[in-house]
Amino acid sequence: MSEKSDSALKKDDGLAQSDERIARLVRLAARGFNRALQLRLQTQNVTFGQWIFLRILWQEDGLSQRELSERAHLTEPTAHTALSRMEELGYIERRNVAGNRRRQHAFLTEKGWELRDLLEPLAHEVNNAAIRGLSGAEEKTLRKALAVMIRNLEEDEENAALSGVRVPPTRSNLGS
Repeated sequence: MSEKSDSALKKDDGLAQSDERIARLVRLAARGFNRALQLRLQTQNVTFGQWIFLRILWQEDGLSQRELSERAHLTEPTAHTALSRMEELGYIERRNVAGNRRRQHAFLTEKGWELRDLLEPLAHEVNNAAIRGLSGAEEKTLRKALAVMIRNLEEDEENAALSGVRVPPTRSNLGS
């Protein structure tokens, strides 16, 4: 293990052994993942927002804007802005399907498909950097723990919705 890796692990042990809230640790890890990926994506002139939609379309091409926004857990206006830029860049084309003149679906262009071979290895680099120093068993435990936490928090949100409480929009109209 390199000297840099050793010092990084020692620093991490302080966080892991502290009374730091899990929510903050996960947020810091997510921020680190996002920043590390953004550093790499910019080498291909792709933004993090575009990456989110490209990944979804690589799995299921031809989704509507609403379907994309739901899968990305983003608002439709946010999806619209990102998709418009992706269309300008030639990554997607939007068109109507099945005689529906109102709903447009996003389809990857050849250029959009070609980005997959360039971008996915960058995401793998980030994942590998993040788990460096973890054993296979620790990685498996981490995956399981995170999956449980995600399910628990989804259930918590569903229960809140059943009692009439919803997550507020990210843009508040309090000032108007």
